[in-house]
Amino acid sequence: MSTSASATTVLKDVVIKFAGDSGDGMQLTGSQFTNNTALMGIDLATFPDFPAEIRAPQGTLPGVSGFQLRFSSNPVFTPGDLCDVLVAMNAAALKVNIKALKPGGKIIANTDGFDAKNLRLANYPEGVNPLEDGSLDSYELIKIDVTKLTRESLKEFTMGTKEKDRAKNMFVLGFLYWMFDRDMASTISFLREKFGKKDEILNSNIKVLQAGYNYGDTTETFTTQIKVEKAKMEPGVYRSIMGNQALAYGLIAASQQCGLPLFLGSYPITPASDILHELSRHKNFGVRTFQAEDEIAAIATAIGASYGGSLGVTTTSGPGMALKTEAMGLAMMMEIPLVIVNIQRGGPSTGLPTKTEQSDLLQAYYGRNGEAPMPVISASTPSDCFEVALEAARLALQHMTPVILLSDGYIANGAEPWRFPNADDLPKIEVHFKTALADGEEKYLPYQRDEKLARPWAVPGTAGLEHRIGGLEKQNITGNVNYEPDNHELMVKLRQEKVDRIAQYIPEQQLDSGPEKGKVLVLGWGSTYGAIKTAVSDLQAEGHEIAHAHLRYVRPFPRNLGHILRNYETVLIPEINNGQLIKIIRDQYLVDAKGYHKIKGTPITRTELVEEIRKHL
Repeated sequence: MSTSASATTVLKDVVIKFAGDSGDGMQLTGSQFTNNTALMGIDLATFPDFPAEIRAPQGTLPGVSGFQLRFSSNPVFTPGDLCDVLVAMNAAALKVNIKALKPGGKIIANTDGFDAKNLRLANYPEGVNPLEDGSLDSYELIKIDVTKLTRESLKEFTMGTKEKDRAKNMFVLGFLYWMFDRDMASTISFLREKFGKKDEILNSNIKVLQAGYNYGDTTETFTTQIKVEKAKMEPGVYRSIMGNQALAYGLIAASQQCGLPLFLGSYPITPASDILHELSRHKNFGVRTFQAEDEIAAIATAIGASYGGSLGVTTTSGPGMALKTEAMGLAMMMEIPLVIVNIQRGGPSTGLPTKTEQSDLLQAYYGRNGEAPMPVISASTPSDCFEVALEAARLALQHMTPVILLSDGYIANGAEPWRFPNADDLPKIEVHFKTALADGEEKYLPYQRDEKLARPWAVPGTAGLEHRIGGLEKQNITGNVNYEPDNHELMVKLRQEKVDRIAQYIPEQQLDSGPEKGKVLVLGWGSTYGAIKTAVSDLQAEGHEIAHAHLRYVRPFPRNLGHILRNYETVLIPEINNGQLIKIIRDQYLVDAKGYHKIKGTPITRTELVEEIRKHL
């Protein structure tokens, strides 16, 4: 690819952090480099880091937008603790992210973003410029006036300066494509698809992308390119996928596999809105999406869809879950299938809308009035969201119950290669409607239960199966409104037993790695998967008796979980909350589990987890 006489350095593992103002296009730059990486068959993981404000003041520390990408010729499970390359489009981006750069790492700095105004906005002392004062001497500093070079490459274009400056991210992307010995074809195709009808925007972006590449290729300062070889991955067809995308596809697949139309009732909320956006594109699969006026209307419409025989789904994040709770209790009382997706974020209240947290587990377990048990399952990685969405639908439909599916902002916005299955290989989800009275039945009994304790599902309007369901307590079997004390206690215990009995219809818990008995078991759920897997693998390589188990089924737990927990001297539970799973484990199994809790809006890192595990070895 290169025309200059540059040498090539082969590395196994690289972490890049793109950082700039929220208007600098760092998310687009990162996602394009990610897609390019995935097309090359290199394993990867990403961590987009959005500012909480929709439009923070330009150049300020709260306005910094970041995108971290790790790619490797070895299997990747986290986006990396520290980065090898930091792209800093302005002074604030450098200040926020310099602590996450490895000693000796590369800094690609846009010098125009370090003028007096930007330095002042980033709270540097008067007269201090980190690019000039020697404070970055322990790093490899690459200074490029990206703004000036972008404008120069577009001098023949008639667009204004502000429009030209919007293409700065393409210059950086082109330079990185040269640095990492990449072909630009994937991004050029993307630009043609996005701006095909806007010639000036299309041609300017392509021109700047090529200018960035040529700058690296022809400037004698840069003599070394970096190459990361293809990863050894299981054969198959792969694509890069984000968690919310995978979850949407899993819901569509569930609809196809059960033969029911999919209905999503949703109210937009960060970081769950992408599921609504994605599902709205797939009307060809019979998907109906409804953007409701509020969270309560959103779940109410999904309940109505389920009552009418559809696969009803509602999506939200923590504050929206709080608003949905009364209607969740209604769905539980009616005993109809419903999938409730909670993409967790930092709380409480509005909290940290764009930051990740695992703080809604106790809300999912107990956050409703009365005794209102529901199954809870959890996704662990972006691609795992597909499988978990399928399973949530299966549990809801076959056990006639609302099911809560927990993901979080880290999984939702992160990306990884996904080896997607053939439709023929997906499991069928058997659904049976009651369509007529059986021989000997005199009338329809809506709360007559099967071996799963699931009640029959009759679509309204079916002749001879008229019935009433609702939020008032039901008489056992008949479904008539009933306030008798003994009946209420019976129904409460039946609904609890129905959820508990699901443990007989889910797989037993497996160890992700490690010995069946040993010193330490690290037990995780959700997005801590990658950090735990990597940390445990590193300590196993040192010869330690340590194992890792990761939960998909959080309520009910797999039936053999208690046996596994008792095979280890110490059970350590890392969580991105103040200790929630640990409370439930201690309660149900009387195991003196130890916790590691991080509540900073950021994922747990491999390094800090290794340190914590060592304390228990």
